[in-house]
This record gives sequence, structure tokens and C-alpha cells, in this order.
Amino acid sequence: MSELADLYVSFASQWVDTSAGQIFARVGGKGPPLLLLHGYAESNVMWHKVAPLLAPHFTLVIADLPGYGWSAVPSSGADHSPYTKRAMASAMVAMMERLGFAQFRMAGHDRGGRVGYRLALDYPGRLAQLAVLDIIPTYDLWHNLDRKVAFRMWHWMFLALPAPFPETMIGHDPVAFLDSKMASQTKTKDLSPFDPRALAHYRAFFCDPLRIHATCEDYRAGRTTDLADDEADRAADKKITCPLLAIWGSAGNPSESGPLDIWRAWATDVRGFPIDSGHFLCEENPQATAKALIDFFGTR
Repeated sequence: MSELADLYVSFASQWVDTSAGQIFARVGGKGPPLLLLHGYAESNVMWHKVAPLLAPHFTLVIADLPGYGWSAVPSSGADHSPYTKRAMASAMVAMMERLGFAQFRMAGHDRGGRVGYRLALDYPGRLAQLAVLDIIPTYDLWHNLDRKVAFRMWHWMFLALPAPFPETMIGHDPVAFLDSKMASQTKTKDLSPFDPRALAHYRAFFCDPLRIHATCEDYRAGRTTDLADDEADRAADKKITCPLLAIWGSAGNPSESGPLDIWRAWATDVRGFPIDSGHFLCEENPQATAKALIDFFGTR
């Protein structure tokens, strides 16, 4: 992947050892630490339009989740760890500690948002604030699945099927699968919101069979272990205690009713609003997304 464009020219590259293998991150900016995590099927590159707007305010750590981008592709266990959100959250805490940040702010899109709220539940002292982008909790998606949601979120069921079926299907033409899936989730229903240089990053990592498998394991964890962890916390009425911002695309995944009431069942301090975009807020409307994050994270 050495021929891929560097979209963070002034940022350092870091590989950090964790229980989930080496995590790759770009680090730059100035101010309090802010961890940024991507979603499926992207990488740290998804923040490249937002990062220049955030960097004057925060020291950004923009990481690749295990199995994505440039991070390690560890083998998974019967519970799909280390692709469970609990294991990923643990790896992110270890990475931030090794970079010198015991407490930090965090924003996560899609899968990264799921790692974020799990981190907030499991490590309540670590996060000063949390922003989640275009998601509702895993518990609520699975427990409220109806035909409309299932049609829109079909990949949750497909990717969670036992190996190697989804891996084999995707592997026949991974770029076609990736491009079709991403285009379908934008407001414009095409790839026009994506910088071609960023798309080249996503396509390159997604053509690796090991990474296709890792991303499927991420969704298998979501259907099983992650759901069980959420169910246990919901039964115990465990809450996220740091301030939480939920922003979502006006044409994104939770767009029909908005997720604020759902998040208020999980957290004690919730605010949020829609952004004019589809699922990929940071690439479809980076200015509005950056403003929302700066306004929120600047309140402490």
C-alpha cells in the first residue's frame, strides 16, 4: 500500500503494541487529546477532510481498528475476540496510554462509535466526552429489527453469517461490493462524496482476504458477544456517565426518527442533532461535522 496518497502530510505515523496486535494511528494537532475512530469499511483516512479543521483545537489520534487499514489482523477466538467491541475498546485504551494520554475525548463513526460507547461503559474514567456518529446501540438495532430496518441494514445479517460464506462472496469482487455498499449509504446514492485518494485506501485494504475476514468477524461479534455485553449492561441499568453527543445523517442510518431517545436510555447527559448528509458525515459534510465536534468538545 506504499503507493497510496498520504492524506495527513503533517501528522506522525505510530504503530502501538496492544492486546489486539499493533494498532496504526496518525497523530497531529495541538490541544487536549481526541481519539477518532472510523467505521465499516473504511480506515483512519475517513477523517481526512475533518482533521484539518479539528487539529488547531485538539491533539488528534486517528487510529485504524484491528483488522482495518494498516493495523494488525489478529486471529479471532470462538467469541470473535479481538473483534468484539470490548476487546477493541481495551486495545484503544492501551494505545492511548502508551501515547501518553490516560484520559481523552473520543469521536467514533459507525463501528468506531460502537467501540466508543463500549469504552465509555467499561472504562468510565477514561473519557471526558464521547461523540457517536450515525449509530444507535447494537442492543437497540437487534432488538428492534423490523423489515424496514433489515432492508436498509442487510449487511449486518450477511456479514455475520458463518465463515467462509460472506468472505467467499465478497472475495469474488471486493471492490464492486465495497463501492456498491458505500454508494448506497450516501445521500446522493453514489461515490461522489469520496475523495478518489481515500477510495483508493479503502479499496486496497478491502482487497486483502485476511481483512475481509476480519471485518466479517467484527459483525459476527456484533451479533453475538457484543449483543450479550449490551444486554448485560441494559439489564443492570449501567449508564454512560460522560457527556455524549449523538449526530447522524439526515439521510443516514438512524434518520427516520432520530436516535436521541434511544441514547438517553444509555447515558445520563445526551445531546445531538442531524447533519445534512447520508451515513458518511465526515466525507459528505465535513464543515458541519467539524463544527458540531468543536462546539461539543469545547464545552469542557
